[in-house]
Amino acid sequence: MILPINAYGANILRQQCEIITPATPGITTLIRDMWATLEHANGAGLAAPQVNRPLRLFIITTDDFKDVFINPEILLYSEEIIYNTEGCLSIPGIWEDVPRAASVTLQYQDEHFATRTATFGGNIARAIQHEYDHINGKLYLDYLSPLKKSLLKNKLQAIAKGKVKAAYPMRTL
Repeated sequence: MILPINAYGANILRQQCEIITPATPGITTLIRDMWATLEHANGAGLAAPQVNRPLRLFIITTDDFKDVFINPEILLYSEEIIYNTEGCLSIPGIWEDVPRAASVTLQYQDEHFATRTATFGGNIARAIQHEYDHINGKLYLDYLSPLKKSLLKNKLQAIAKGKVKAAYPMRTL
């Protein structure tokens, strides 16, 4: 099932998300629905709070990578920082340069709750950091200067009020 994506301004996007256990109700269905939603929206990543679930879960897909990340913890950020353009399904139509570590070492559980530790680089590392921020109540906009945020204020208000159309269903204020 394709789920509506929370638009900028939704309180859940600013919440610290909850740990998941194998007993968390509906987790398998949620993961399946998140994959369907991400594919429909043509995105690279999606976090549970974006589909209105305050859980420590996100998914990422690229041309050659696809994985589920449950209860992730970033153990190490590289010292090298790379600026690159990011967007967000919850903030359609706005793309900004954001600094991110070039690589990260992450401990997480996969969809079968097997614990894994891996180091990721490049676009996958960027996507992990972006989605990891989501489950910690942070948005990529938080990395922008106060001036840049001020310049985006009207666009962000329009998104929050549902006045911006996306190619996928959205939940607005």
